[in-house]
Amino acid sequence: MRNKPTVLFVCVHNAGRSQMAAGFMKALGQDRVEVLSAGSAPKDSINPVAIEAMAELGIDIANNVPKILTPEAVQASDAVITMGCGDACPFYPGKRYEDWVLEDPAGQGIESVRVIRDEIKKRVETLLAELLA
Repeated sequence: MRNKPTVLFVCVHNAGRSQMAAGFMKALGQDRVEVLSAGSAPKDSINPVAIEAMAELGIDIANNVPKILTPEAVQASDAVITMGCGDACPFYPGKRYEDWVLEDPAGQGIESVRVIRDEIKKRVETLLAELLA
């Protein structure tokens, strides 16, 4: 692994889970980790409830834009974290893959999204510790 690991967070719409995970990794990892996020079928904008939930913790994801998952993004990453994108994520040998089973925040209220957000934060903290060990 390079001195500065690259992590790619992938979910279907790249509008909720993967954006929250990327926001946490950027905030907690600071400049020690490169962070990418993408979706297999990206939406036009970030889920406003996800934006609100992250803002409660001082992390601004409001200006992020959902991006399409590309083979290049996977190839550039040391760790690929999927969140319900199924078989849409290309597989390359030598990469670390994890599938995080998390509820989709789409269409949910702030109370439910907070629970998802807090679970994502715990997983990002664990992943960050492992990548920087």
